[in-house]
Amino acid sequence: MGSVPEREEIEDRYKWSVDEVYSSREEWEEEKEEVEGLLEEIQGFKGEVMDSGGNLFEVLRLYEEVMRKVSKLSRYASMKKDEDTRVQEYQALYSRTKSLSSKAGSATSFIEPEILEAGRTRINELASKNKDLEKYDHYLDEVLRLEEHTRSKEVEEVLSDLGEVLGSAGDIYHVFSNADLEFPVVEKPDGEEVEITQNNLTRLLKHRDRDFRREVYHKLYDRVSEYRNTLGSTLENAVKSNVKVARIRNYQTAREASLKSDNIPVEVYDNLVGTVRNNLDALHQHLELKQRHLDVDKIRMWDVYMPLTEDDPEIPYEEAKEYVIKAVKPLGEEYVSAMRNGLESGWVDVYENRGKRSGAYSGGAYDTKPYILMNYQDNISSMYTLAHELGHSMHSYFTNKNQPYIYSGYPIFLAEVASTVNESLLTQYLLENVDNRRIKRAALSHSLENFRSTLYRQTMFADFEHRIHRKVEQGEALTSDGLDETYMELKSEFYEPAEIDDRIAREWMRIPHFYYNYYVFQYSTGVSAATTLSQQIIENSSCDYLEFLKSGSSKYPLDTLQDAGVDMSSPEPIEQAISVYADHLERMEKLL
Repeated sequence: MGSVPEREEIEDRYKWSVDEVYSSREEWEEEKEEVEGLLEEIQGFKGEVMDSGGNLFEVLRLYEEVMRKVSKLSRYASMKKDEDTRVQEYQALYSRTKSLSSKAGSATSFIEPEILEAGRTRINELASKNKDLEKYDHYLDEVLRLEEHTRSKEVEEVLSDLGEVLGSAGDIYHVFSNADLEFPVVEKPDGEEVEITQNNLTRLLKHRDRDFRREVYHKLYDRVSEYRNTLGSTLENAVKSNVKVARIRNYQTAREASLKSDNIPVEVYDNLVGTVRNNLDALHQHLELKQRHLDVDKIRMWDVYMPLTEDDPEIPYEEAKEYVIKAVKPLGEEYVSAMRNGLESGWVDVYENRGKRSGAYSGGAYDTKPYILMNYQDNISSMYTLAHELGHSMHSYFTNKNQPYIYSGYPIFLAEVASTVNESLLTQYLLENVDNRRIKRAALSHSLENFRSTLYRQTMFADFEHRIHRKVEQGEALTSDGLDETYMELKSEFYEPAEIDDRIAREWMRIPHFYYNYYVFQYSTGVSAATTLSQQIIENSSCDYLEFLKSGSSKYPLDTLQDAGVDMSSPEPIEQAISVYADHLERMEKLL
């Protein structure tokens, strides 16, 4: 589209229909006032939640209504802000919704403690006398499930007050890495100077000039290494906070505490790490293929991000839409029709404009369309991003149609499944139905890099994270040298065909996910579950994928996947994903 246009220069058909959410600013203000009134009403039940089944039902009904309206108000303000971040009116509106969300959380914070204090026996007694409470069976089970790990009101209040302090190590890291840490400037082969950043690093490491890639790699890690003692201390304090809070809450380990929130057994984590470590051959094959493709004596760490093709075929947005719609045809007419209607009725804000938020996401609220923000660039990467975000939006669309608000969310453990299923189906469609060698190579390259960076790299991260938590739980100190040694050991094992130099041992210093408390493994389980589901969908086997999309959070994550035909407690889905990875490697080798 040439230079970046102003928003009013873009055709309306390429803009999302967010203005349908509220017909006027006055309507937004009216709904905000309704929330204020509902918060006053709900406060009247403080201390009386468990007095009767009627009281409990009415409190939960009001809680749903409040949060449903707050979500709609917030998402509208956020999306209007993202259209053009220069517009102060929507910056201010967004700030007001953040305050409203905080107020709503505070005003309703008494509900779960009162339920917990009453206990399961009282819940069962009230439920037996009030059938309206059946709707909240799973929600109440969620609250009561963590009863043994919920401390007294006084301790819970102290932990709540200390929340910001306990998370300060991560906050410090993010401020340091995003605001204070300055990376060197490097000169491209054409003479252009560019500053290395966390955002452009991967792109720079895909540059065709190998000497330039090496210079980027060396300068990046040499600069990060200047702060190794500070970053080692910061990470150690983050891990210590996780361990101490877990012990306060009567958990055996920090990992158990993190996974218990979604009712996921630690065996799922061990199964993932163990299965991937037992199947490193596919990753090693990928690295060896890169070595041959690049025609180098040994693949180095600055070569790892290089794709197996330089093809980036042009794919306009309208063409991308049709590819994605055709790719998801195996999901059935209900899915295809809903997606097509969404694409034609203002779900997607397609093109970049001046001031628009970068990146892409699927947003919206329970009472709005499942909107998508894009910055489409007419290439295959943007087409895959469209497929990915449509997966999220279709998940929300079916969940919101079939679940009450209380179950309309879904945890991260499930969230990446629907988006990755769409990507997998798109790859399969392009490989089997498009007679264009460049597109096939680009699709395979995208798939291979996704497996390498998501299934293998994130599992390696998960292994590292668990190892350093165990060290602290066993009373050991985490030093920079020790962190280097642990990371180097894993990197050497996972990337065995490559030449592993000392600089890569410091990669842990620039990974923000290590401050997220056992978060990264879900990327790997997500791609494994999605690959298995997509294979079942294509083969028309027993997969009940639409029921998965309609379930929301009405069941626990493992049960939701189990009902769809995926058992994440077994090695099978992970082995299935690795099998597809190996197959795509073989196809790419033939195409090359």
